[in-house]
Amino acid sequence: MSSADVDQFAALIRDRLRHGTGPLSRRLATALTDLARTGALSPGTRLPSERDLARVLECSRGAVAAAFNALFEEGICERRHGSGTYLAAAGRESAMGRLLRPGAVFADLSTSVVPDPSHLRVPKLDPAALLSTPSRHGYDLPGEPGLRELIGGEPLITGGGQQGIDLATRCLARPGDAVLVEDPTYAGALAAIQSCGARAVAVPTDRRGMLPDAFRDAIAQHRPAFAYAQAVHNPAGTVADADRVGELAGIARDAALPVVEDRTLAELAHEGPRPGRFTDEHPHGVVEVHSLSKVLWGGLRVGWLAAPEPLLAQLTELKQTSDLATSTVGQRFAAELLRHNDFATWRTELARRRDHLAAALRSHLPQWTWERPAGGLSLWVRLPGTDTDRFAELARDNGVAVAPGSLFAADRGHRDHLRLSFALGPELLDQAVAALARTWERP
Repeated sequence: MSSADVDQFAALIRDRLRHGTGPLSRRLATALTDLARTGALSPGTRLPSERDLARVLECSRGAVAAAFNALFEEGICERRHGSGTYLAAAGRESAMGRLLRPGAVFADLSTSVVPDPSHLRVPKLDPAALLSTPSRHGYDLPGEPGLRELIGGEPLITGGGQQGIDLATRCLARPGDAVLVEDPTYAGALAAIQSCGARAVAVPTDRRGMLPDAFRDAIAQHRPAFAYAQAVHNPAGTVADADRVGELAGIARDAALPVVEDRTLAELAHEGPRPGRFTDEHPHGVVEVHSLSKVLWGGLRVGWLAAPEPLLAQLTELKQTSDLATSTVGQRFAAELLRHNDFATWRTELARRRDHLAAALRSHLPQWTWERPAGGLSLWVRLPGTDTDRFAELARDNGVAVAPGSLFAADRGHRDHLRLSFALGPELLDQAVAALARTWERP
């Protein structure tokens, strides 16, 4: 295994080592087991030698040997005479099965998500309690009562924020309808609008939100079914200004225009005031979309909708035709995580990673520009004179996945921009930037 591959391998497990407990050999064995069982490393992947792994992890060779021995005993690894140590073959290769091979992705900066749940404090849980539900059959359509009480109000629990956006879109829009969106906007919202046959109409935006005059003109010209707006912007990372939100909400209220307000990133405002809220000025015409995926972990797939009647009843009926009810077990687990974790700690760590990625980009790619995001999980970066659709393909050849700007534009514009997630650990961010720099320098 090359030196670069060993370094990438070490970067994958170093965060897991920091969060574990007990002797290093046990933590290392647990980290490797986790990578194997989650599919981050595929069956048949060759592991670094004991000596090389000990060198990059700055630990004793004996600790690595003890970890490998534990994996041999559990059947997770196997020795091949004269060849090295490999993860045991166990069926079909995973989606990330080529992780350490040439051209494979070792750093995914394309997805604006919590990269793993290692930052969470996980309480001791009684499995029987997770299965307990008032209805006993588990089809509690509005959601699990304990989670709904924690959230407050009368929320409709969903399978994540994306389902919430999809439900709101299907409830409010019909094929051929116009939907007003920010420019740029969240790619998942564009996909939901397109899937129901509606068309997204971009409204010019500055760092405070949609421009009020342009918003008013677009309503008059297009007679839209609704407007989609974000509390913390994805991809740009701006935080919706309260005064601007109040002005836009007043315009929408006077025009009897529903607003779908995406608040999935609202808890990730890293600095400055919290985002404004459309319901303050437009209480009877706003559907709020919330999610725990951006602040706890994406794999939970738990979110919720808040809306006035009769909109909430319509959304509830529509959801029932979609999936009957959100998993009770997932909701109960999410409620326990909410009780034992605060968002502030993760927010602080994300701000540190944001600044780390920004410093690395300034050092290695000074031609790239961006405005410091006050919230969210990503940088919205401009690459002068570059088609980022093509650049994204080349970056993947160097092991880094990035999201080209065209994904976030109703007209497939912004082709000189990339969205780069800063949620990965600092070491992987450094390696990703080095790979992006190699891609940029490629003739």
